[in-house]
Amino acid sequence: LLFLWSFTVSIFGIGGLLGSSGSRYLTVKFGKKKCLLCNNVLMIVAASIMGCSKISQSFEMILIGRFMCGLSAGLCVPLHHQYVGEISPRKLRGFANSTSSFFWTLGKAIGQISGQRELLGSQSLWPLLMASCGLPALVQLVTLPFFPESPPYLLMQKGDQEGCKKAIRQLWGEGQHQAEIDDIMKEKATMKNTKIFSVLELVKEPAFRWQLYMIVTLTATMQLCGINAV
Repeated sequence: LLFLWSFTVSIFGIGGLLGSSGSRYLTVKFGKKKCLLCNNVLMIVAASIMGCSKISQSFEMILIGRFMCGLSAGLCVPLHHQYVGEISPRKLRGFANSTSSFFWTLGKAIGQISGQRELLGSQSLWPLLMASCGLPALVQLVTLPFFPESPPYLLMQKGDQEGCKKAIRQLWGEGQHQAEIDDIMKEKATMKNTKIFSVLELVKEPAFRWQLYMIVTLTATMQLCGINAV
């Protein structure tokens, strides 16, 4: 039982690793908006599987659901940051990106509070707690179709300048946005001369070794500093 529950907890991280590793390929091929929409469907399916695990008397359904949740979270973390940053006007971009970390931590806090025995952590209600991750995914699935695709994706990956201008007008209103379009074009020109590393190539590249060590150390020790409690 100890092994099974340990595996149930850790399989979320395994799914997250796989999801984040494949996020770049999927965003380039299908676009950030489509990936986020499909990702929401994946999360809703995972929540439904975990929510029905008690009725079905199947711990395997919890394992499968946790893995799918991890896969969805791994895809969502880089996708969400990129999409929010790219659809935000320049003056609000830093603020918009910072909200991601705030809401992740808020979500953890709400989950821990909801998991108390007096609320959803009871013997009868825990399936609802497991399935609650599908609620924000459902909200985003309903609202996201009203948003356009990321303007940088339309211009850099698809070469659709008119689609990019239309998305910018829808997001930021009417006005002169040529400076933002020029910035995207400069970034596109820079990207042509820049080699994009895969995860394995990045790990093997000696020039980035110390930067990689610093990021891994910072990310690992951040979990020990009490930031989530704060």
